[in-house]
Amino acid sequence: EVRTYTRFVGGFAGNVAAGLARLGVRAAIVSRVGAEGHGDFVRAWLAGEGVDVRFLATDPYWPTPPTFCEVWPPDRFPITFYRRPTAPDWQLSPDDFDAEEVAAARLLFATGTGLAQSPSRETTLAALRGHRGTTIFDLDWRATLWDKPDEYPALAAEAAAAADIVLGNEEEVAASGVTDVPTLVLKRGERGATVYDRGEETDVPSFPVEVVNGLGAGDAFAAALGHGLLNGLSLAEAARRGNVAGALVASRLACSEAMPRLVEIEGALV
Repeated sequence: EVRTYTRFVGGFAGNVAAGLARLGVRAAIVSRVGAEGHGDFVRAWLAGEGVDVRFLATDPYWPTPPTFCEVWPPDRFPITFYRRPTAPDWQLSPDDFDAEEVAAARLLFATGTGLAQSPSRETTLAALRGHRGTTIFDLDWRATLWDKPDEYPALAAEAAAAADIVLGNEEEVAASGVTDVPTLVLKRGERGATVYDRGEETDVPSFPVEVVNGLGAGDAFAAALGHGLLNGLSLAEAARRGNVAGALVASRLACSEAMPRLVEIEGALV
């Protein structure tokens, strides 16, 4: 029965890119938006946050897809996607970006949602295989986005095999079946996180907050984790900062616009 809405940039790529930029990381987004007002809004907002949008291509046919989130704190946030039959980011192709520049980046994030359709599926896998720095594959499992959900485990395993770090929550790990990887960061919500790194297991404590909206919290975790690794922190310490970043976003209404800055994370860690 809601008649008015607040608009934010969302999605894994937008949220993580914004989160990294707010932490002082030079970040670029590799994706697509539509050739209409919503696409213009996404491009302008990300550029205003300091994100490099050279590789944010414009799709000539498919419009930027809205996603509606219901907010029922503390633990129910139903999402309604408008991505049928496809969306611009699922049309991502190698021609949309400089493969050599992306391969040379110190850190590359890839998402499981990018595997749901072609040509984004092949583009994502090729970027993972060709990357020469640290690669983080976020399982990012949403069954409703897959025409054939049973294809997900095999594709997730293929992406995980090309990544240095696999990131996901308990539901995503169970859906993918990806457990036999050298390094896995398991997000456990209010129970913190567990890092499995080459045979060693480390529990990382949570950062308690009053939840307002959980949307985007996992992406904030990913951004802070990446920032920590780029600054030479251990995986467990980077995950601790990820827990704080995710909790701060969960305590706010928005997703991309709620991404914390470095001073906020460091202040919470004191």
